[in-house]
Amino acid sequence: MAGVATPELAAAVSNAGGLGSIGVGATDVAGARAMIQATHAQTDRPFNVNLFVHATAQADVPREQQWLQALRPLFNEYGAEPPSALRTIYTSFADDAAMLAMLVEEAPPVVSFHFGVPSADRIAALKAVGCTLIASATSLDEARQIEAAGIDMIVAQGWEAGGHRGMFNPALPDDQLGTLPLTRMLVAHTSVPVIAAGGIMDGAGIRAALALGAVAAQLGTAFIACPESSADDAYRAALRGEGAQHTVMTSAISGRPARCLANRFTTWAATNRFDAPHYPIAYDAGKALNAAAKAGGEAGFGAQWAGQGAPLHRVMRASDLVVQLWQEANLSV
Repeated sequence: MAGVATPELAAAVSNAGGLGSIGVGATDVAGARAMIQATHAQTDRPFNVNLFVHATAQADVPREQQWLQALRPLFNEYGAEPPSALRTIYTSFADDAAMLAMLVEEAPPVVSFHFGVPSADRIAALKAVGCTLIASATSLDEARQIEAAGIDMIVAQGWEAGGHRGMFNPALPDDQLGTLPLTRMLVAHTSVPVIAAGGIMDGAGIRAALALGAVAAQLGTAFIACPESSADDAYRAALRGEGAQHTVMTSAISGRPARCLANRFTTWAATNRFDAPHYPIAYDAGKALNAAAKAGGEAGFGAQWAGQGAPLHRVMRASDLVVQLWQEANLSV
């Protein structure tokens, strides 16, 4: 939930008995340190820090220029011009020595990885300071790589999940395994504890995940509407709207497959099938387009990530939602 999960949200979840999480993949070292310290200041319980471990982006200027030209009519609709060139706006943890050094200093209780696993030396450095490590898998092959790397737990990210698919290599075929079969497969064929993720919005979903053999359930979309999240008014309104019933997997916004609420951008992408540049280079264009559209009063080009369970969301404080989830699942804190 990079960009939506705040220290306030993470701390509220942890204080209520869950494991709160902050996503730092979309910020720099200083921003990540500030978020970690702000979370520590609001809770003395464990919380998770999530990082992106994507392959280093490869510039492809002709492809990027073609993409910008394809987007030009959308920019022009709001009186704006597309950027002249695109940048790699996020640094992968695999390439970020400064981020590793900061994490070793801060030693957050839990660190999780999306899009892959870091090198053995980075894993060893984090384990040496007591961090519990988690990584996401969308397939059994990815889960086995996580297990072989010595990661402590695996998140089974089903096709239903909101936000970016955690695929290690998005160029390979995606079997699009749902949360139920993927969770059961990883429980049966790996020896690492499994956390189920994707489409889980209430206690009934948590109970189902535990019945499959998962040790826990991971919920993201369920917390977007909480006042502690940083989702803007347009995102919250879209979550209540028709688009929540028609979530779409698209690469147009960021350059990687991600599930979001159906909106103007996903509708355009469905009929204009250009190849987006690599992640996160394409995201530079997506963010610029969203900014131009919002300045013109249109909120339908944002990264409004959400899973297939979006219509089941509830508007309440995060601490109250965690208590509600515990009660629905017949669990005790």
